[in-house]
Amino acid sequence: MIPVPLLVCVMGGWCVVYLTDTLLKSSVKHRIRYESWLAGRGLMLSPFHVRWQTTMFNRLFAYCARINPRAQYLWFNSGLVFGVVSMVGSVVLLIRTLQQTLAQMTSDNPRMGNQQTLQVVVPGINLPTSQLAYFFMALLLSGVIHELGHAVAALREQVRVNGFGIFVFVVYPGAFVDLFTTHLNIISPVQQLRIFCAGVWHNFVLCLAALAFLFLLPIFLFPVYSTGGGALVSEVVQGAAADGPRGLSVGDIVVGLEDCPVKGVEDWSSCLSHLSHSQQTGYCVPSSSLQPSWAHGRAFKRLDGTFDCCSNNSLTDLCFSYMKPQSKNSKEREYACMPVRKMVTGTQVCRTAEDCTAHTEVASICVTPSLENQTRFIRVTHPPNTHMLFVGYPPHLQYAVSLTNFVPRFGFLHLDLPVFLETFCKYVVSLSGALAVVNSVPCFALDGQWMLNALLEATLVTVVTDRQRRELIGFFLLLAGSALLAANVALGLWMVTAR
Repeated sequence: MIPVPLLVCVMGGWCVVYLTDTLLKSSVKHRIRYESWLAGRGLMLSPFHVRWQTTMFNRLFAYCARINPRAQYLWFNSGLVFGVVSMVGSVVLLIRTLQQTLAQMTSDNPRMGNQQTLQVVVPGINLPTSQLAYFFMALLLSGVIHELGHAVAALREQVRVNGFGIFVFVVYPGAFVDLFTTHLNIISPVQQLRIFCAGVWHNFVLCLAALAFLFLLPIFLFPVYSTGGGALVSEVVQGAAADGPRGLSVGDIVVGLEDCPVKGVEDWSSCLSHLSHSQQTGYCVPSSSLQPSWAHGRAFKRLDGTFDCCSNNSLTDLCFSYMKPQSKNSKEREYACMPVRKMVTGTQVCRTAEDCTAHTEVASICVTPSLENQTRFIRVTHPPNTHMLFVGYPPHLQYAVSLTNFVPRFGFLHLDLPVFLETFCKYVVSLSGALAVVNSVPCFALDGQWMLNALLEATLVTVVTDRQRRELIGFFLLLAGSALLAANVALGLWMVTAR
């Protein structure tokens, strides 16, 4: 469900704005002055929608349209080709996404939702409230670049731009350009297609630029931030698995999870995934440690079939299992409740008993923590501190901390700068790419509607000479595209909010 505080804040804010607007417009004393003030600033208010329009950027658009006409001709022709291809690609992608959503609705596997290429984003549900600023900034930037493409392409085709504006609908920001309709209607369909395709083309280019910046970020930040030496802890969730006096702290550098080296965030995620799906790691301990003085516990079976021998639920002891040294060929196992930190500190990992005999001169035995099926014991290496010992479900450890690949070379540098740049670029890639896909769909009220109409006028004139028949073909195509998009949004929203 949508968080109630967020919903109350949004609804309350819009109610205050709309009530104030209504009172001022109904006031005999202030109505004329208020409406003049709105008109002078290009503001328009309606329920859950506010927009601002200005002509101050028209000269900038005109200047951009005059830069290297030959290169721009090739640029916007490339955009035309991309727009036509993206119309087909967006339909295929939406059909595939709809199939994935229907398959997820009939499946109990929660991981299928992560395989979808497109997902409906609802703030506070599948978008953390802590990252709303990234989301809205990236969405606004993607919208501005989209409309900039339309404006420059229109001026190149001798279509007047009346103005540029920014709007907010409920909580989602966006941008728009107001084109002179008479000029737009008298140019050729190919010229119209260049204008209509320019928006999705610029979104695609912005997506590529953000990807390139993200890929080259280590090079850009190399003078002040180093990479490849481990994953730097930038945030620890209070009260989570990694919090505590012997847990992780902001500024710690994680270099290993058990015997899996960690050179960056990607290694951290892959190591946790590997540890989650592989058998529990064992540890080589001296045979002398497994004496009755270590208080062997009597093992009892848990509900899932595993064994435990630390019935007192001690925070410092853990139940270990091992093969009887006297009968190596037997499958019979013994269990001992032992102080976990003393047992595993500085010890070598093992998978079988032979791993211990091959690498040490002291008689050693491979002992394995006896835990529930999905639970793992993991040593987190973050020098110069001692190991952090984690017992639990590995994804909980992944969600407990935020990490970055960038380690400051100087103490005065802030840890959050690379995190901000990385996160913002990822949102720009996702949202700009999504805008390119959605606006390419032949759907009513989107760029795809005008792209399809212009394409049909440019290609079907000699095949279907009757204009009304061409419009009828376009209408049914738009109807199918609108139904496809609406089905994806409706089912995606239901999957996010109701499941």
